[in-house]
Amino acid sequence: MTEWLDEDEMAAWLPLIRIVQALPQALDRRLREEAGIPHNYYGMLATLSARADRTLTMGELARLTASSPSRLSHAVTGLEQRGWVVRKQCPEDKRRQFVTLTDAGQELLDRVAPSHVEHVRDLVFSRLSPEQVRQLAQIAATIVGNDELGEA
Repeated sequence: MTEWLDEDEMAAWLPLIRIVQALPQALDRRLREEAGIPHNYYGMLATLSARADRTLTMGELARLTASSPSRLSHAVTGLEQRGWVVRKQCPEDKRRQFVTLTDAGQELLDRVAPSHVEHVRDLVFSRLSPEQVRQLAQIAATIVGNDELGEA
């Protein structure tokens, strides 16, 4: 027998669904206006920039950005065409490819990141108390820690 969501769970669930749908759209819209790229492309570039050598395997990048291999491949091709990343075959294992953020890609991030961070702050963090930010971090980590959602 299905255990339906109770009143408190529904009160949490409905706004969560709205956040999950509306927040990426708002971020995507702004990044398309400012940089001509969708939010998931920005996330891939930012993920690469966080590495000391600005390089990850395609598999690692897919996992860290929650992208399917086909979606990632399509995105990396678009980023390569703009000169923001380069893709190289792994010399030891021909099945693996590396993706590296180029200087031009880093320059794009350096230009767009301040506005993006300000937008994230306006949409999320400026509306929360410091305690709510800590709670949000714990809640999100707990949910993403679920194998089905997170690090599969």
